[in-house]
Amino acid sequence: MRKLYVLLLSLFLAAAAPVPAHAADNGSWSVYPAASQIGARPYFYLSADPGQSIDDKVVVTNKTGEPLSFRLYAADAYNTARDGGFAVRTVAEKQRGVGTWAKPAKSRVTVPAHGKVTVPFTLSVPEGAEPGDHPGALVALDERVDKGDGTVALGVQRAVAARVYLRVGGPTVPAITVEDVHVSHHQPLVPGLGDSGATISYTLRNTGNVTLNPKVELRATGLFGRTLLARDLVRIPGELLPGQRVRLSEPWRGAPQLDWGDVKLTASAKDTRESASAGFFALPWLVAVVLLVAGGVGGGLAVRFRLLRRRGLLRSSPRP
Repeated sequence: MRKLYVLLLSLFLAAAAPVPAHAADNGSWSVYPAASQIGARPYFYLSADPGQSIDDKVVVTNKTGEPLSFRLYAADAYNTARDGGFAVRTVAEKQRGVGTWAKPAKSRVTVPAHGKVTVPFTLSVPEGAEPGDHPGALVALDERVDKGDGTVALGVQRAVAARVYLRVGGPTVPAITVEDVHVSHHQPLVPGLGDSGATISYTLRNTGNVTLNPKVELRATGLFGRTLLARDLVRIPGELLPGQRVRLSEPWRGAPQLDWGDVKLTASAKDTRESASAGFFALPWLVAVVLLVAGGVGGGLAVRFRLLRRRGLLRSSPRP
């Protein structure tokens, strides 16, 4: 029987891995910028004007006892939808920025056991490039597929990437927005029995052209303006890349079981600050059911009363 393989890419972009130069490292190989005259570099921090080219070098190190071969390519970066993490496009995806502009001198390299290879690359910014930040990476991809067993298996390719932070000259516009704020409650059946809570979901969006390090403040108020919740959120991306949006959620433990108010989220970064709000109405399930039944019974009696009057079976009391 033929096996069906689903190809997954395991990509490693370390934020703080061991030396040299805080290399992105998965234990078998690492990728990092070649040291400059000043010293080691954690990432590629590059700047250029439209129409300008930059020459630089990337180093691929083999930490195993046998030679390893890699596909070397440039890729655009983006924020993952799940948690806003820094990720890069695969070699098969369409590239628009760094992934198109950066060209390694070699597209495939073989690194000897416990050795390293330094590969020059040229990054050419086109004349019509938009100003601002264009994040990306240089990726060393092991094209071998680790095939699992069974009729349906997962095929995994591993890759390691060195981040590229490119800024194209021109006006910079930092801008952040909060969109689609929603509050969903998790109420116990009987008021006062069991835990209550809520989930606050929202979209954080970078509408400018520079990378942002956002902060988000959460504030909830109840009836008569009472403060129910006020805190800074920590489950947010460390970097929100230009043009990217991330759907996030925040648990609200101990949310009121019976209240009416608003939730306000304020997102801020350097030179930008925006807020968005959503109302909420907390009502325990039992109370809601009682009110619904009572409303149904009352409505039914009213309808029956009108029918009886129409049929003449119920007469109105004579006016004095």
